[in-house]
This record gives sequence, structure tokens and C-alpha cells, in this order.
Amino acid sequence: MNDRTKEWFSEVRYGLFIHWGLYALLGGEYQGEKTDHIAEWIMNHLNIPVEEYRKLAASFGGEDFCPREIVRKAKEDWGMGYLVFTTKHHEGFAMWDSKCSDYNVVKATPYGKDVLKELKEACEEYGMKLGLYYSQAQDWDDPNGLRYGSDNSGKNFRKYLDEKCIPQLRELLTGYGEISLLWFDTPMEMTREESGELVDLVRSLQPGCIISGRIGNELGDYLTTGDNFIPAWPLERDWEVPATLNDNWGYNRYDGNWKKAEDILRLLLKIVGRGGNYLLNIGPDERGRIPEESIRILDEVGRYVKENGEAIYGTKKMAPYPYDLNWALLTAKDYKLYVHVLKPRMRIELLNMANQVKRAYLVRDKRELPCGSRNICEGDPIVEVELSEELRRETGYVVCIELVEKEPIFNPIRG
Repeated sequence: MNDRTKEWFSEVRYGLFIHWGLYALLGGEYQGEKTDHIAEWIMNHLNIPVEEYRKLAASFGGEDFCPREIVRKAKEDWGMGYLVFTTKHHEGFAMWDSKCSDYNVVKATPYGKDVLKELKEACEEYGMKLGLYYSQAQDWDDPNGLRYGSDNSGKNFRKYLDEKCIPQLRELLTGYGEISLLWFDTPMEMTREESGELVDLVRSLQPGCIISGRIGNELGDYLTTGDNFIPAWPLERDWEVPATLNDNWGYNRYDGNWKKAEDILRLLLKIVGRGGNYLLNIGPDERGRIPEESIRILDEVGRYVKENGEAIYGTKKMAPYPYDLNWALLTAKDYKLYVHVLKPRMRIELLNMANQVKRAYLVRDKRELPCGSRNICEGDPIVEVELSEELRRETGYVVCIELVEKEPIFNPIRG
């Protein structure tokens, strides 16, 4: 990535994924049969014929979908800095007014409005970076699109690229102003040359647009991890974790396996502390409503993020701390270490931290806290911050320790 592009991606750290398409109408069930796989893959996993699946479009009302409110909440309540929307998932249905396929949300549904146009306008109003998800290889509607778990050897994939994929990408990159990110997915058996052709198209039309790692063949601008998988240590490249609040991406009315807000917060802080971005998904239902549990979780996490944004936005990867702290997680900037206190604590003690300390303060109100560094009786260094009686009873706050050195210095465990 060039410096300008890299700057916004590593600054925001936290984004919103939106999976919305025809699969939301089924909600994880087709003709009385429930899928035990992710809901947005129901067409493939339950082998729904193309002609039957296409009939769903006639019932797609989306009457409660409110792009402006979603973007407002993501920006103002949840503290997110970018949004990625599924313009075309593997089902092959376009969520914009595509000129090369009438199988789209404007021409084929009662909704009749360009979802992408509405989202773009809302993102511009609230200063939100807009990214577009596009399934470049899999298209279960197109006879020449690839399909996971099927024999694709007889398909004319070149015809699909030339007649649908590339024309639609050109529409997306020329008809909606500045696009900040293109989130490709499941490259399947695409060759390096085919992936490179799509990269060149993006570069030629929108040079500042970031390309996700799932373009395939290691041609992305950053590394995309497996869904809901978090690297155990910092990575050399820029990276991002795409993740869900329950077990599905698209809406599934039977999925009540919601993660706790405190667990989502811990995941966010682990990812940010290791230098990554967290792209967290919501799946609106058939009417376009965000599940209430999604809102509750994101509201709770958002309160922490908004209050302690200094310790999240613009942070960078740091060397792993040698001890596993069950009461805190760490993030860092140049000359600063942030201690996210998640359990009650008498004082902050960071054993084997060899930095010289300038000062410490509570991030939410900049209140100064007594701090210092010394060696314990075994000879190992330690940094300490004294907490007030009030803070000793609290959880969910951040203390910044300003350092003389640019980076945190963590000595190995010895003795």
C-alpha cells in the first residue's frame, strides 16, 4: 500500500461488515429444512435450483433498511472508521443497479432502490470509508461462475470474467465515487494472471483503493485471516480479521449463539495490540432490520471504544508481553503504552518491563496517576502505576504510560 492508503487503514483499526442479500429472506431455512452451515451459503449447501432461488427476489422488500442510521451508529455509537458491504455475494445477486445483469436489487425486487447508492451517500455524510465486497470467482447463478464443492471443469470461466465479473467491477469502480477498499472473496482456482488482471483493473480506475488478501495468489495489499481466526502474534504485513457476532454472516433466525460484549472487546484489543484491524459483521434480516442483539453488543463495545479511542485508533503492533495477563490487555503508540484494565486491580504492575517512565494518566479524563520503574528483589525490572481507591473498584478503563523510549521494552523471563 502507498503511504496515504496505509495511513487510513492502520488508523481506523475497527470496521463494520454488512452481509445483506436474498439469503436474508430465508433466514437459514428453505422449504422446512434448516441449514447447519452459514446462512448466506444456503443456496449451495441445500442445493436450491437457480430458477427457484431467483424467485426470492420478488419478495425482497427491505422496507426497514435504513442506510443512514446504520452508518450513523457505526460512526458515532460504535466508533468504527470503515464499512464493507456485500455488493455481490456467491449467490450472484447484485445489490446495486447493475447495467450488465437485471438480476439486481433495483430491477428484480419490490425494494427497487440502489442500496449501494444510499450507503455511499450516508458514508459521505458521516465521513465513513466505504469498502465493497465482491465475490470474484464464485457465482452460483451464472452458469460459468465457480461453485465450491462442485465440478467446475466444464465451465467457461473466462466468459464469466469477461461478461459479468469485470463489467460489474468496472460499474462499481466508476459509478459510486471514491471506493476505499475492494473486499474480494474465495478466489477458488483462479490463476495468478486472472487475479492480477482484476488488481490491474482496480489500480487503473481507483489507484487509492485497497485490495483485500482474498483476491488470491498473494496479490492483496494486506493479509486477510481466516474468518474469526486471530493470529497469536504480530505479523509483518498489515492484516485484518473478518468476524461475526454469532455463528453466521447472513441473517439466520435460529442462530442465538451470540458472543458477549466483553469477549468482543477482548478480541478487538488483542487484534489491535498485535497490529491488525477488526472487521465485525452484522446481518440485517429480510426487512433490513439489524438484529437487536447485534445492536446491544455493538453499543456496549462502542461505549468503551469512544471513551478510549486514543488507545485504539492509530496504534501499532508491539512486541508480545512475556506474561499472560488475565486482568489487562496492552496496546501501543510511539512513546506510549496503553494498559486496558478489564478486571479489578489494586495497582498496575508490569514485570519484566525495562522502560524508563515519564508519567501515567487515565485516558478518559487525562487524570495524572503516580508511576515509576524499579528493579524487584530478584533483579528483574518492573513498571508500576498506583491506582486510586475509586479505580481499584472499577473495570473497563485505560491507563496510558508515557515512555522515555519509543518502544515498550519487555525482557525475557529468566531465573
